[in-house]
Amino acid sequence: MSEGTPATRVGISCGDLNGIGLEVILKTFEDGRMLQEVTPVLYANARVVSQHRKLLDLEEVQFHRVSDAVEALPRKLNVVNAWEEDLTVELGRPSGSLAAYAIRSLETATHDLAAGKVDVLVTAPIDKHSMETAGFAFPGHTEYLAHVAGVEEVLMELIGEGLCVGMVTGHIPLKDVAQAISTEKILVKTRSLHQSLQRDLAVPSPRIALLGLNPHAGDSGTLGTEDRERILPAVRQLNTEGILAMGPYAADGFFGNGTFEHFDGIMAMYHDQGLIPFKTIAFGHGVNFTAGLPIVRTSPDHGTGLDIAGKGVADEGSFRAAVWAACDIRANRERYKLLTANPLRPQRTERSKTAG
Repeated sequence: MSEGTPATRVGISCGDLNGIGLEVILKTFEDGRMLQEVTPVLYANARVVSQHRKLLDLEEVQFHRVSDAVEALPRKLNVVNAWEEDLTVELGRPSGSLAAYAIRSLETATHDLAAGKVDVLVTAPIDKHSMETAGFAFPGHTEYLAHVAGVEEVLMELIGEGLCVGMVTGHIPLKDVAQAISTEKILVKTRSLHQSLQRDLAVPSPRIALLGLNPHAGDSGTLGTEDRERILPAVRQLNTEGILAMGPYAADGFFGNGTFEHFDGIMAMYHDQGLIPFKTIAFGHGVNFTAGLPIVRTSPDHGTGLDIAGKGVADEGSFRAAVWAACDIRANRERYKLLTANPLRPQRTERSKTAG
């Protein structure tokens, strides 16, 4: 950050209170260097944060309680109380009714982001089943934020270690994937990936690979016709639009032989097809980013970690990467806006000058 540039105000939702979310947040900002370029605003409750700090032997991590995000102090971990009730956390157990407070944290952080009180949003992991039981009407953060923003199409991207992986279909059962994939849906998602690579990740001329749906990308129709009938036409259409897209590639060889290294973006057809290789290569340093939103939202590439919660062994690397990625994406968007703005100012004609 250059001298005189204000620190990015990073809003943080606390996630599952019985998971590792607050642990990785506290560990991230235990390093004072993180506070030189970001002003974190954590939406939780000061007493709950103190409980976690004590249970995890992180009491040297200091935080500053504020009643409103506008009061956040630079070079401090600021905590806004998203609720006032006293709660007892039970690290490692399913969150149950505590999921209601993860919802409240997310809603408060999102409201403040929309109001301009914070600049970007980083979300700690949630337990989707517990959230649903507590009344959360969305499969995950991505769908919730799309609903709040009034955006019909968003794209979940995983970025890290030089990879950027998007998915045509997201959180749906595997048995529904083939039916959900159409040429038009592939076009919409890949155009979104292309725009995001340019605007969010500062790649001027992205090269995008599309993975096949079936083993061996259908093997000329022997193992399924979706690759030939739906994916290949999308690749051809994208090329006519000036988007450098290639494929469909057989997913196993694509990652196994290193072909992925020649592309800026990869479009997988379904969740695990993209996330398994990504997490094999970049786990612990990867970031989940929601492209297509008017705001910047990132999260770590892991879940609630109930199996290790309370043991003090959670690695904060991915959460730290999510914080930096949110800041970088925001800065890239500002630069992109300047680069693509009309450089010519409207000129008043002689007639308009004399008309008044």
